[in-house]
Amino acid sequence: MLPRQPYRGSVRKLVLAFDVGTTYSAISYCILDPGEVPKIEPVTRYPAQEHSGGNSKIPSILYYDSNGTVRAIGAEARQEHIVERAEEEGWTKLEWWKLHLRTRNLAANHITDDDIPPLPRGKNAVEVLGDFMQYLFRCARSYIEEAHPSGSHLWRSLENRIEFVLTHPNGWEGPQQKQIRLAAALGGLIPSTEDGMARVHLLTEGEASLHYCVANILASDALSKTPILASEDVEDDDSSPGQGVVVIDAGGGTLDLSAYSMTLSPTLIEEIAAAECRLQGSVFVTRRAHGLLQEKLSGSRFGTPDVVQQMTDIFDSTTKLRFRNPEDPSYIKFGTVRDKDPQHDIRNGQLKLSGQDVAKLFEPSISGIIEAFENQRKAAGTPITFVFFVGGFAASDWMFAKLQAYFQSLGISFSRPDNHCNKAVADGAVSYFIDHLVSSRVSRFTYGTECSVPFNPFDMEHRARQKEVFRSASGILALPRAFSSILTKAACNQVEVGIMSYRGFLLKPDWMDIERSLFSTLCTVRADTSKIAEKLTPKRSAEGSTYYAMEIKVILLLGLTELKAVISWEDGGEEIRTPAVVVYDDEQEEA
Repeated sequence: MLPRQPYRGSVRKLVLAFDVGTTYSAISYCILDPGEVPKIEPVTRYPAQEHSGGNSKIPSILYYDSNGTVRAIGAEARQEHIVERAEEEGWTKLEWWKLHLRTRNLAANHITDDDIPPLPRGKNAVEVLGDFMQYLFRCARSYIEEAHPSGSHLWRSLENRIEFVLTHPNGWEGPQQKQIRLAAALGGLIPSTEDGMARVHLLTEGEASLHYCVANILASDALSKTPILASEDVEDDDSSPGQGVVVIDAGGGTLDLSAYSMTLSPTLIEEIAAAECRLQGSVFVTRRAHGLLQEKLSGSRFGTPDVVQQMTDIFDSTTKLRFRNPEDPSYIKFGTVRDKDPQHDIRNGQLKLSGQDVAKLFEPSISGIIEAFENQRKAAGTPITFVFFVGGFAASDWMFAKLQAYFQSLGISFSRPDNHCNKAVADGAVSYFIDHLVSSRVSRFTYGTECSVPFNPFDMEHRARQKEVFRSASGILALPRAFSSILTKAACNQVEVGIMSYRGFLLKPDWMDIERSLFSTLCTVRADTSKIAEKLTPKRSAEGSTYYAMEIKVILLLGLTELKAVISWEDGGEEIRTPAVVVYDDEQEEA
């Protein structure tokens, strides 16, 4: 285990981490007592859960009635009497609803909103997330009150000092992070105030998994003799970048890959390549299986939608996990010995599937991981020596075997830690709050703003755009549609700067008329500039016209897990900074 120092805070706190997954969700927590070494604990009891005390996850399922009221969540939604009542009263069952929150910038040609179970009438995905997190919050409270001596008194002493760590896929961006914060307020976790929002900490699932691996695997006795721990073996070369580690978090909806340079004596962890995210989690294997079953059972009396769905559910819970060898057939046991249709490979209530056909269902997910890994390996300046495979989808032996063969061919150590399915992200999220192991991060794309630049007749790129030259307010000749570091001039009490993102491969894009489709508006930075405007003086252009100019810098804080901004300007040679607000497109539409 990673050695931790006693908590240095002056008051007791509770850290609650929610891992809301596409298919399963988990909670971990830590009570921070001044002077005590923090200990991370999972919540292992939930209402109606089988094997209580051993399983740290519950299904991410909700039932809503026709009025939009939640009727059952989690393991309760799988109880026979709940399923029966839901059918009788026409409740809406929600699965995979987290995918409604996905960013549209992810490569996802294989999925549309129509492929995801629809939301109940009058409910949006943020409200569903709020309902689900409210349920997790109740479960956390019940567990802590029951598991600790004088639990009710303990909870009352902590309920106003709770820090929430909420995780999300690597590919989610600012708009999705704003939605998570809104859902936390809707669910009653925090008040919708600045102080309330300050108690919510957002983290990628990849970085959470990295913290879990460091705290529980890399720092364990089993790996104490591996080169990654022996920084003293690098002959005191301070320039050594450490060794490369990639964490693959394979979940229900997404495959998240995170790459780091790491030494552990002393601990120094830096991100060395942009995080990767693929919408090819385990639910997409199940979705492809549903299509295979529909095709295979066409013309059979067992090809009705209800039976095909029943078989798909059985495939998801058993066949998918058991599959190991494409040379052996796989079976879906769905009925009794009387259920037969030899022409469609159904005998004794079992459907026989070709092992090769089942293997093909996994192929897009496996190739997605390999493609994402190769992107990171090329971008990282540090050789990758370790890869860790965590998440619910990592339980697939076929996935593990295929990836193990690939990484072994590269001479890279590949392992699947214990407890990888249940609590890697939730435990790692708490570790993030306590340990803060990652010292630097890599931006996933280039930030900048569209601007005009002075025309330079000696620059070939400028001469190629000579037809677009115009005269600016200050009287100089300029070219539009340049892409530059964030610097803006304005004259007003409030400034709004559109922040562009470039998602291509150029290291320094200078012009937006090249690869135009790869530039998009990421967000708008708004700031109060009234104090600067008060000191503006009129200027006169070369043509004699009067204009005002205000020179400010928009500074993006990119080393955090969320994008934040401030503006700066100079007053008498002194730099002054003031806060700015980052606004995304959906918020601007509402405004």
